[in-house]
Amino acid sequence: MSELMSVWQLPRMGMAHLEIAHRPVPQPGPNELLVRVAAVSLNYRDALVISGALLQTPPAMPFVPVSDVAGTVVVTGPGTTRFRVGDRIIGNFWTQWLDDLPPAEMLRHGLSLGGPLPGMLAEYVVIHEDVAVRAPCSLTDEEACTLPVAALTAWFALIEAAHVSAGQTVVVQGTGGVSLFGLQFATALGARVIITSRSEEKLSRAAGLGAWATINTLRTPEWARAVVELTGGEGADHILEMIGGDNLRQSVEALAGDGHILQIGFLEDTEIRLPAIPLQLRRATLRGVSVGHRRALEDMNLAFDTFCIKPVIDQVFSFDEAPNAFNRLQEGPFGKVVIRVA
Repeated sequence: MSELMSVWQLPRMGMAHLEIAHRPVPQPGPNELLVRVAAVSLNYRDALVISGALLQTPPAMPFVPVSDVAGTVVVTGPGTTRFRVGDRIIGNFWTQWLDDLPPAEMLRHGLSLGGPLPGMLAEYVVIHEDVAVRAPCSLTDEEACTLPVAALTAWFALIEAAHVSAGQTVVVQGTGGVSLFGLQFATALGARVIITSRSEEKLSRAAGLGAWATINTLRTPEWARAVVELTGGEGADHILEMIGGDNLRQSVEALAGDGHILQIGFLEDTEIRLPAIPLQLRRATLRGVSVGHRRALEDMNLAFDTFCIKPVIDQVFSFDEAPNAFNRLQEGPFGKVVIRVA
């Protein structure tokens, strides 16, 4: 192991300041793991953190960004019991949310990897053993690194919050990482998935992943009507709301009675607006989803092996190409953008 490692860091907020630097390889303390990073994947959250637009309190500088990680344990600190050298792991985004209700610190956006806690875009990282989860055996490192944020968000929304079941109808908006994982999970569990996008090419690819129906929202801006027609007037049981703003009005109109709207994204607007009476008449549940806890991450990883689900990766960049990877993220990829580190 070399004494120095390479990291991508920010001496101050802003993508223009992202720079490569060299630091001593950290050493794990009690109950900590030194992890050789194999790959990381990017989320829109990472770009928001770097821009300074997301966190209430700026992280300590210089700051290493990026939340998602997959790697191998190379040193264990004193007292470590959950992992051994050689284990392949991924990180739990909300570091202290292990199960059930989250800690109150989450309300202040604390305790999360990649901001305000240090991120993963480095050759080596140290994390507490409680933050690590075993990677699925069936996935490569590049595939496994896509799971901690996007996949767990979709899983938590559909399984933990909405309890999706076979025969139900799920609407998934867009073709980013969370949306495609939502498509894959719901399909694996026997639900019918309707996916929306402004790109016919992306809709065609989503159909190849098992989408039951597709709606081009450029051609059909009143997409809620199309959902109701496709479902014989019933509407969808669950909707992954990725857009925000006025789009939520249509999500309510597309919803079946006793249905769930899982509020995840805000691509259009961080404010959401919806009609109260249709929500009441449908006896609907509107629930915010912010990733999930470690127990759900462990359950989800088993599902990847059980159902042989493969994450959809848009493009893999080398470690030196990290700025290019962030550029690709802003272009609207189909699936996940990955940076190979090791």
